[in-house]
Amino acid sequence: MTVIASLFSLPYSGMFAVVNALPAWWLAHLVLLARPLPKEAAVANPDAPLEWYPVGRILLWIVVFATIITATTLLMMGTDAATIQNTIRKGWSDVLESTGLTLNDSTLDALVMIAPIGAEMAAVAMLTLNLWLAAKIAATSGRLHRPWPDLKNTTLPTVMIAALLAAIVCCFSGGLPGILAQVVTAGLSMAYALTGFAVLHTLTLAMKSRPLWLGCAYAVVAGFAWALLAVALLGLADAVFGLRERYLRSRPPPLPKS
Repeated sequence: MTVIASLFSLPYSGMFAVVNALPAWWLAHLVLLARPLPKEAAVANPDAPLEWYPVGRILLWIVVFATIITATTLLMMGTDAATIQNTIRKGWSDVLESTGLTLNDSTLDALVMIAPIGAEMAAVAMLTLNLWLAAKIAATSGRLHRPWPDLKNTTLPTVMIAALLAAIVCCFSGGLPGILAQVVTAGLSMAYALTGFAVLHTLTLAMKSRPLWLGCAYAVVAGFAWALLAVALLGLADAVFGLRERYLRSRPPPLPKS
């Protein structure tokens, strides 16, 4: 941090800490956070005497950091909606001018509107991917001091449903609060999209062509951004109706090995 501050500036080093150093440190701390199981649970499961910090809560922290990063970036552009939108519009105009593309005003307005949403979704994806890669590298080197979690069992805290509904309602307030509510909505939607993929991995357990179906699902999401909304709705449906729990209850027990 001292080197960055000396090379650039103190505000830039502070921004670097908020965007990179602080999230990385805190998320790594949470990954390795554990507590002893209660005596009854420890007796029932002697091979796992520790309760590790849940992956779903780590995902919630990722949304929090992504929202802080996106909101800070927007507030650096201005303190009101009009200034922020004009700054984003100028940025898009400069990009389009450098590439030689021309767009009509309605398309440019749409790009200005979705820019904060896209930035939040990209921040959630970036933090999640970075944490997963860091954990994979640590696990491969034998330095990950916790068992690798079963990611298809990832669940979000129930309070996030209420938070998502409140954020959606606030999106219609307009002005700066409306923009920030859209950012929060995008972040929570991305979190439910990630749990939606976990639901897909669970509901396809019995399929013989499971890799093909999962590969097609990921390909559709990569090719059509709107498909991510369907995956988020699947994750939200699982949170409300317990789709994975019902599916696992309905599966017959495995046959005993001979």
